[in-house]
Amino acid sequence: MKITYLGHASLAIGVSGKHIIVDPFISGNELAQHIDINTLKADYIFITHAHGDHILDVETIAKNTGAVIVSNAEIAGYYESKGFKTHPMNHGGAWTFDFGIVKYVNAIHSSSFPDGTYGGQPGGFVIEAEEKNVYISGDTALTYDMKLIPMRNPLDLAILPIGSNFTMDVDDAAIAAEFLDVTRVMGYHYDTFGFIKIDHEVAKQKFVNKHKELILLPIGDSIEV
Repeated sequence: MKITYLGHASLAIGVSGKHIIVDPFISGNELAQHIDINTLKADYIFITHAHGDHILDVETIAKNTGAVIVSNAEIAGYYESKGFKTHPMNHGGAWTFDFGIVKYVNAIHSSSFPDGTYGGQPGGFVIEAEEKNVYISGDTALTYDMKLIPMRNPLDLAILPIGSNFTMDVDDAAIAAEFLDVTRVMGYHYDTFGFIKIDHEVAKQKFVNKHKELILLPIGDSIEV
C-alpha cells in the first residue's frame, strides 16, 4: 500500500491496483500548488466529513475520473443528488470493496457543507488490504473509542491530525497512538494556515519520548506500508 501526502488532510492511496483519494483539498492550498488535481487517478474518493477544507476538489476529481464517492449516508446522498456515483456507509459498518475491506469508525468533530447542508456525523476509515491495516482518523479530538480499533484491526499505521485548534494536537495524537497500539503515525492537518502551524522537530521528539515514530511527509512524498 502506497500513501502519498497531498497536503492538509488530503491523501492518495494506491492499493491492489486501485487508486483512492481522501479528503481532497488541494487547489485551495497554497502549500500544494505543485499538485495538479487534473492528473490525479481515482477509483474512489473517501470523505471523512463535509467541511470545505476536505471536499473542495471532490467534484472536479469525480468528474475527471468517474470515481465512487465513499462517505456517510448524508454526504453520499448529497453527491448522489448531483449525479455522482456513491457508496454510503455509517459508523460501525464495513464493506468489502475490490481492493480490500473498509470500516467506518467514530470521530469527534463537526460536519456541514460550505452551503450549510448538514453533513451527518464525521468519521474515519480503517482500510484492511494487502495484509495491512491503516487507520485514517479524519478530523477528530482524542477519543477513548480509539482503543476499540486495534481490538478488531491490529494497525500498521495510523494517520492522525496534529495541528490543534480544530483537532487533536501533537500531545493528544501521541496518546492516541498508545490507545491505537500503533508505533508509526503519519501526521496530517497541520501547517496549512496560521491556526494549525506546528514545530516539526518538537512534534517528532514528543513521539520519540513515547517510543513512537511521527512521520511528517513533504507534500507530494509517499510512504509504503
